[in-house]
Amino acid sequence: MAQVEATTQREIAASPESVFAALADYTGTRQRLLPEQFSEYEVREGGSGAGTLVHWRLQATEKRVRDCLLAVTEPTPGQLVESDRNSTMVTTWTVTPAGEGRAKAVVTSTWTGAGGIGGFFERTFAPKGLNRIHDAVLARLAAETEK
Repeated sequence: MAQVEATTQREIAASPESVFAALADYTGTRQRLLPEQFSEYEVREGGSGAGTLVHWRLQATEKRVRDCLLAVTEPTPGQLVESDRNSTMVTTWTVTPAGEGRAKAVVTSTWTGAGGIGGFFERTFAPKGLNRIHDAVLARLAAETEK
């Protein structure tokens, strides 16, 4: 089994602090950022950054639905790490300055993929699909914070 990775990024015309605050706000802003692939959103503990435990279902494809229970940590300033307790998936959100009043938001998800021919297709196609979903989240994040 091989490690699978999907990375998406966007430059946002807002301060890094406001972009990070929006991402870390699981009780308010974060739910508004999620596209139609997400359902059953529920904050179970915390609600702001580290210490948050959040649940959602992610419909990655027509047949592939993941039940996610994410524990959130903040290992470094400007970074949120969401570790799924139901799988090997770890999603890292990193927000850094990108010039005066601008932020660069990068999201990377990694997980242990399947082996064999199924794993080949997963490594080939799953990152592209997840990048489309993350790109939609980043577009909504930009719309939310560039006000």
